[in-house]
Amino acid sequence: MPDTAPNLVIVINHWTMWNQLNADGEPWSAEERMDAVAKAGFEAFTCPSDIPGLQASLNQHGLRFAAAFDCTRVEEFEPKIAAGLAIDDGPINVQLGNHDTPIEDAIQLTIALMETAERLGADVHLEMHRDTCTETPEKAYAIAEGYKAIKGVYPKINFDFSHPASVKHLGPHNYIERLFENVPLFQQSTLWHMRPFNGHHCQVPVTDGQGNFSPEYEDMRPFIKQAFAHWLAGPQPRGELWVCPELGPKIGYGLSCFPDSWEDSIVLGNDIRKIWNECLNT
Repeated sequence: MPDTAPNLVIVINHWTMWNQLNADGEPWSAEERMDAVAKAGFEAFTCPSDIPGLQASLNQHGLRFAAAFDCTRVEEFEPKIAAGLAIDDGPINVQLGNHDTPIEDAIQLTIALMETAERLGADVHLEMHRDTCTETPEKAYAIAEGYKAIKGVYPKINFDFSHPASVKHLGPHNYIERLFENVPLFQQSTLWHMRPFNGHHCQVPVTDGQGNFSPEYEDMRPFIKQAFAHWLAGPQPRGELWVCPELGPKIGYGLSCFPDSWEDSIVLGNDIRKIWNECLNT
């Protein structure tokens, strides 16, 4: 373990604020979203790399950047990675392939993706996510093991544990036991999408809409603490971990009865930082 304390970077996904409206009743622009992220005290922003004026807005608000893209073809890797690197060298999140991409094809795609990332000097992660080649834990770990058998090391994985938790129909009593199937694989990541979940829903509210934690989120907090304990006990790559309080808006992930997704994300981001600091001091 390194001698110096690692850094936590809270990165906000632009889609969390899709439901936010300005005084004219229009959805927030990218500039308004970044302004809100900076005012909330968070360090970084993630969105597609091709948003007009992105670099200037990030610089204006003092925000780091984490690129993200989905792709199915090798030809897409280099231009999309390069576009993210042209803005910042934060971790890049990739949703790769489709739900029916064969495992062997997914392994070869992952090899090509990571070789391109290494050549360009990018910190690329394969996201564990539904409707991609990693949509189930079995597929994700088979890809990781197949990659390791060929390359000698694991690929970097961005664990969004909400997907396997709902696939496996888990309860709070076994989140930790069932989801940390490969701790070393998690420890080598520098990006984690921390969406609050339970075994029935891949997203649950953080609050009750009145400033109190929801019971479902209370069940999540020991899991978050264990995740940080695992990561801090490992090699701490790059000396920092980027964590996204990954709340989707009231379109699909959220429901109409949920509290405001951006306000909940602020609460989640601040609590993630609190739990991180507790882990650093234990």
